[in-house]
Amino acid sequence: MKAEIYSRTNCVFCDKAKMRLSKYNPTVRMLDQDYTRKDFFKKFPNAKTFPQIIINGEHVGGYRELKKWLD
Repeated sequence: MKAEIYSRTNCVFCDKAKMRLSKYNPTVRMLDQDYTRKDFFKKFPNAKTFPQIIINGEHVGGYRELKKWLD
């Protein structure tokens, strides 16, 4: 499984997503280090929360959607 997490600092749900996906060695992209807010909203125009997660090229959504996807 290939996972990407678009994250930011001080984000509890970002940390939870990283833990849930840790065995898959996800690529973690950090706001203001790896991308800008403009980049984020261009990639995820309907996103309202952090993190945003992509698995195997498919946009899963945020942490709540990740939990449903994994269960």
